[in-house]
Amino acid sequence: MLVFLSELIGTAILIILGDGVVANVLLNKSGMKGGGSVQITLAWGLAVLIPVIIFADSSGALFNPALAVALASEGSLAWSLVPVYIVAEIIGAFIGGVIVYVLFKAQFDATEDSGLKLGVFATRPAVPNVPLNFLSELVGTFILMFTIKGIGHAVGISGGMDKIFVFALIVSIGMSLGGLTGYAINPARDFGPRLAHALLPIKGKGTSNWGYAWIPIIAPTIGALLAVGLFNIIPWK
Repeated sequence: MLVFLSELIGTAILIILGDGVVANVLLNKSGMKGGGSVQITLAWGLAVLIPVIIFADSSGALFNPALAVALASEGSLAWSLVPVYIVAEIIGAFIGGVIVYVLFKAQFDATEDSGLKLGVFATRPAVPNVPLNFLSELVGTFILMFTIKGIGHAVGISGGMDKIFVFALIVSIGMSLGGLTGYAINPARDFGPRLAHALLPIKGKGTSNWGYAWIPIIAPTIGALLAVGLFNIIPWK
């Protein structure tokens, strides 16, 4: 139960802060409209860092089904716990998306562009190209998983510095690759809020673009699996 609640609440916080900054920057009548990509990428890094600090000791603070599957594949996490992580993370992400909508309802109502509204909740490619969009999400998640493994393997990192490195990692991926697909690098981060977008009575919301939704589910999972596979065959000693 503690793992379930930790992952659910942590993922909800992640989405409230992460999707919240996108709403702040994109939607009309927001006091921070036009803040730009730097604000978004820094805030997403903080959105990950804050729940990680809170829940690292209770659940490992994964907040990402791709990481759960990858860690289970190498034996670091019991397979029996993977459904618990995935369900909690998707529910948390959905709840986070709903809360963002409630908080920014006036801004959603004042925004006519349906693409911007969807962009608050879910990722989308700047240039639709299935192979390259898939590869972008795969590479981004590979770097995420491989670096997390590397941080855990590194000697002399203590006193919470590992969490600061995770913040830097998320910001780096966003600033370097985020312009391609919105860097979901996390199936729950995309699917939960996308489902919220589909179900909520958002004025003029348009399509939820389910035709793209499989990419931020499958590509991050494969990227994370490849990362742990490569990390574990490197002769570190």
